[in-house]
Order: sequence, then structure tokens, then C-alpha cells
Amino acid sequence: MASPALTPNSVRVAVTQAEPVWLDLDATVQKTCKLIAEAAANGAQLVTFPECWIPGYPAWIWSRPVDMALSSTYIRNSLKVDSSQMKMICRCAAENKIVVVLGYSENVHSSLYIGQAIIGSDGKLLTTRKKIKTTHMERTIFGDSAGDCLNSVVDTEVGRVGALSCWEHTQPLLKYHTYSQREQIHVAAWPPLCPHDGEGLYSMSREGTVSLAQTYAIESQSFVLHTTAVISQSGIDKMRTSSGVVMNAPGGGCSAVFAPDGRQLSSPIPETEEGIIYADLDLNDIYKSKAFVDLCGHYSRPDLLWLGVDGGVKTHVRTRGAAVEE
Repeated sequence: MASPALTPNSVRVAVTQAEPVWLDLDATVQKTCKLIAEAAANGAQLVTFPECWIPGYPAWIWSRPVDMALSSTYIRNSLKVDSSQMKMICRCAAENKIVVVLGYSENVHSSLYIGQAIIGSDGKLLTTRKKIKTTHMERTIFGDSAGDCLNSVVDTEVGRVGALSCWEHTQPLLKYHTYSQREQIHVAAWPPLCPHDGEGLYSMSREGTVSLAQTYAIESQSFVLHTTAVISQSGIDKMRTSSGVVMNAPGGGCSAVFAPDGRQLSSPIPETEEGIIYADLDLNDIYKSKAFVDLCGHYSRPDLLWLGVDGGVKTHVRTRGAAVEE
């Protein structure tokens, strides 16, 4: 399919709404490359993937916090940054000349973290990051970031691109730090999201997370690519989540694109269906919002309120000084 002509300040983006091959690293990597190629063939210059896309979000944790068999499988099928699978994805990005924003469960010496990577259209790994604080039941299998949660925004061939994961979009200080890096396109990565049922937390629902995406767009004056996954009955059966709090019925897809003023630019795909949402972004639209609101610029008071950051990764073993000889 031919893409429309783009102006110098336009970017064609592809936001996936797809189902991973649950708990299967190699098969999900293969599907990732297929979706990358499909997006590029339709003229996209950037493609996004949801939270823990590889090897799928561990939905069973909201049904039962301990499942040793599934947890062991999940560790074995989580992605290592320095691996042949990551190299395959980077190579695919280069072959298709497309920027890739990837969500995955990261395996670091068999400890797991909720990771994201931004890969340039030349296949170079521009940044990797981990979720600043895992959410509620996620703490049963994932660790917290060691400081690389702040590696959120990079220069790419399509502009300044940033990424956060899931409920990081409720973290005011982390969001402000990300805003200060002047992203133009923001990727909000989520697992499958269910409609609000009137009982659970509205903030965990499809509707609640859309509100977070719109708020992020308005506050940051960036385009927000709200990226979600789909879960089918086979995924529910595999992880035995039919009686769980969330991801207990087929669906969960609600991917969307939001403008810097918060309006939704895209039409939805039915929640049970897989697909790719395409949008042509005019980066000049950012200036229209910046003229009114720039939270890290003219609409701020750093003489009164400011953010302090203790950056850098704190390692597990640190040498504080040489031994003193007597």
C-alpha cells in the first residue's frame, strides 16, 4: 500500500495492537520482525510495541502470585539485551529502515525487569531502560530499575522519541524528567487493557489509561502513541487467568494515537482484533501547543519549584577506596 506524501516535518507512525506468542521468545521475535516489515511496507518510519511484548505480559500474576512452572518458563523466554534475538530485531529495523520502540521482559542473569528499547532505523540500539517501579503484583517476578529508568528519550531519524511503560504514566516526577528532555513523540507501552467493569480500579482500565495518555500529551506537548496488546482465549488458557482480576477474557486491545493537545487522531481497532494503526504526524502541531503551555519552559517557575535527580546506575558491588597498608 502506497503511503501518502509526507512534508519535511511529517512522520508516519505505526502503532501495533497484536498478540504475542505467549511465553515463547523465538516465536515472538519472529512475529516482531514480521510486524516491523509490515509497518515499513506501509510507509511507516517508526513502529511501536506494548509492555512486555516479548514474550508477553505475565498475566497470571493477577490470578496467583506464585506459579513456579510458569515463572521458570518466563525467565527462560525473556529477552537478553546482548543476545542473538535482540540482534535479529536490530537487523530487521536496519533492513526496513524504520525506528523501533520495543517492550520486553529483560533477563539479566535470570533476574527479570520490565524493559524498553529504542532502535534506530540503522539498527543501532539507541537506548535501553527499565521500569522505575514495578506495579503491585508485578513485584512478584520483576525487579525495579537500577537507575536506567531515566534513559527515556533519544534523537532518532524521525525526531526526539521517548518511552515509558504502563503506570509510569502516573509518576509525576518521572514524567516531568521525561518532559524536560523535549520529546516530540512519546510511546506509552501497556499490556492488554480491559474496559472498566464498575468494580475494579478505573485507573487500570482501558478508559483510565486513555485518560493518562491524553494527560501526558497535554502536559508534554508531544504526540502519544498508546500501544497495547491483545489476549485471546488461547493465551488465557495457557496462563490460566480466567478467574483473575484482569486479562480474564479475550480482548484488551485499545491502541491509539493522541495529538499534543490531547485529541485522539486515530480510529480504534476492535479490542479482540490484531492490527496496526497508522497515523501521519505533523510535528509542527507541537508548536501550537507549546505557544500556550510549556511546562519545562515559559509555563514554569524553577525559582520556586524544581526537580532533583540522582542519576547513574548504582551497582551491586562498589569499591570505595584502596586498602590502607600499615
